[in-house]
Amino acid sequence: MTVNQVLSTKGREIFAILPSITVYEALKVMGVNNIGAVLIMEGKELKGVLSERDYARKIVLKDKSSKKTVVSDIMEKDIVTVKPSDNLDYCMELMSTKRVKHLPVLENDLVIGVISMSDVVKSIMEIQKETINHLNTYISQ
Repeated sequence: MTVNQVLSTKGREIFAILPSITVYEALKVMGVNNIGAVLIMEGKELKGVLSERDYARKIVLKDKSSKKTVVSDIMEKDIVTVKPSDNLDYCMELMSTKRVKHLPVLENDLVIGVISMSDVVKSIMEIQKETINHLNTYISQ
């Protein structure tokens, strides 16, 4: 299964914020949309990713103010991305080795979606269910 197939099932909705807003405002966006990370974009250009983990480690544990700190100060700038044609095994390996839970999907340098670890796991489980059903059908014939 490819990233494109996951996006066709999940959807291609993107939640993005400007790097100049406060971390507190970013957290409100994440909370309202029930997401664990948000893309940081200026126009159509991907600048970074902000996750709940970034907030916990770079604000809470360092006793900083989320209402005074801007997103660009704590966002992850070394962004790990994938292409629509990449397969889920590759995505799982990337997430594991790079220790990220969200992968922006780029096509021709434009963000067309985001997949999360839970999206990948859910899709792999669906593939395994289908394989088991095919094997059960084959065995029972």
